[in-house]
Amino acid sequence: MLFSFFAEFTFWEEFKCRFNFIAVDYLIYTYEVIENINESYPLPYLFSAIILLALLVVFFAYKTSAFNITFSSHASFKTRVKYFATTLCVVLLFSSFIKNNDAEWSENRYENELSKSGIYSFFAAFRNNELNYDHFYLTQKTEKSAAILKPLIISPREKSMGNKENIISRKVVSDSAESTPNIIFICIESFSANFMGTFGNTENITPYLDELVKESILFTNLYATGTRTVRGMEAITLSVPPSPGRSIVKRVDNGGLFNIGSVFAQKGYKNTFYYGGDGYFDNMNAFFGGNGFDIVDRGRGYLVGDNIQKKRINIEDDEVQFENAWGVCDEDIYNKVLKQADQNHKSGTPFFDFVMTTSNHRPYTYPDNKIDIPSGAGRHGAVKYTDFAIQQFIEKAKTKPWFENTVFVIMADHCASSAGRWELEVSKYLIPALVYNLRDHAPEKVAKLCSQIDFFPTLFGYLNWSYESQFFGKDISRFSTAHERAFIGNYRKLGLLKKNNLVVLSDKKDANYYDVKDGILTKTQLDPTAVNEAISYYQYNDYLYKNGLLKK
Repeated sequence: MLFSFFAEFTFWEEFKCRFNFIAVDYLIYTYEVIENINESYPLPYLFSAIILLALLVVFFAYKTSAFNITFSSHASFKTRVKYFATTLCVVLLFSSFIKNNDAEWSENRYENELSKSGIYSFFAAFRNNELNYDHFYLTQKTEKSAAILKPLIISPREKSMGNKENIISRKVVSDSAESTPNIIFICIESFSANFMGTFGNTENITPYLDELVKESILFTNLYATGTRTVRGMEAITLSVPPSPGRSIVKRVDNGGLFNIGSVFAQKGYKNTFYYGGDGYFDNMNAFFGGNGFDIVDRGRGYLVGDNIQKKRINIEDDEVQFENAWGVCDEDIYNKVLKQADQNHKSGTPFFDFVMTTSNHRPYTYPDNKIDIPSGAGRHGAVKYTDFAIQQFIEKAKTKPWFENTVFVIMADHCASSAGRWELEVSKYLIPALVYNLRDHAPEKVAKLCSQIDFFPTLFGYLNWSYESQFFGKDISRFSTAHERAFIGNYRKLGLLKKNNLVVLSDKKDANYYDVKDGILTKTQLDPTAVNEAISYYQYNDYLYKNGLLKK
């Protein structure tokens, strides 16, 4: 009891909520989590304090004769059955009828979380880590959702494939000559837009990126769909709105899905996923391996899933200068990318690399003497090291023969923190995204409201690619400002942001509608059109997944 009580404080510090899906997931990946906790907190002192308090409780119980009274009881069998039956009834009552979200009485998210019991929240999350959309959320006829979505997703310059089962299946057509440069996509761990001076930060912790945006296409109004890495991966690779409950990355039967790698494969690219830790964590190897990617990771564990058909390359010990609980430092993973890029260039094969970084994660440690902030000093140091490592990577890449024909794409998986007063804190989903070294495209700032799911369809548009698509995401350059929207969510709450309004679908089969101004949400009267549109996106995505229609 004491351990779980104090564990809640550290969990709240990190995630600003009671135990939830994350706590359940972290029990599965014990190596990374235990090492992370060990490197982040003074465990000897914490455990000593817990043991001391436990001894004090035992001493108090002993002095009050609690043990003697309990263990010397001579209650009859009938009396014991009565107490047992009462206890059992209470357990069955709570487990069957008392839902964790019954504690959510307020519009203030913090108040709702504080009203819950941590242990009860943990077991509730353990039992309900996947949510059936039709059971928990507002629904409408699938045909209605399809009719609403078709003009919102398929632009006038795209051709519907006439697939009645999947109405968003279409042919994206370009009239211009295609280009097929190498693509290196860097997905930065927990990188909020407000870390950058470009977005108003005054700490000067991203000096290189702030200079790089001057030579890049910068998306200034792009939102992450979720609050964890697997949410970002789901949105980026599959180009779908966030799924309620568990991310598709972590679900069973998630191989053979149509994804951005499918489009690259259509163009003859070699697809590789890079991760500085063990890709067994969060089911990443199984997901990427089962969807057409080779795997490069630290490889302490093993591949899981029969659907993994691609090869795996290990990051060897002699390639590592620094490593913490989450994996090798960013410089090390970038050096591995450079080495593999050299080999791909020699073979003459265009390559798409999906690089997932780890250094910008608690315990915020990195190699010494790289930047002017000591390792482990906090998030601001990790952000500055992240910026430094990207600079080193691109400067080294400039010396390579493949540089001139390589586009560098940089985007965050999610923000550093998404918790706040409101059920979805809009301002804490804004992330940076940029495209560097794209030929025949001048640097610009793209201010259209969009989501992670739109990023690669828009990049494919810059490359003038024609391809078959099943994406919910779209090339935002092909749509007017009236079609701008972004998706944000947090496992249970599913949001659709349009202009200055936010629809939030909850797992109580209801919806809230907010005006959004300067990051402040004001609840207002529901707009039926906006609610129906939100239902269409989320319900239709769930329909396609459950019926195997997201498959290639």
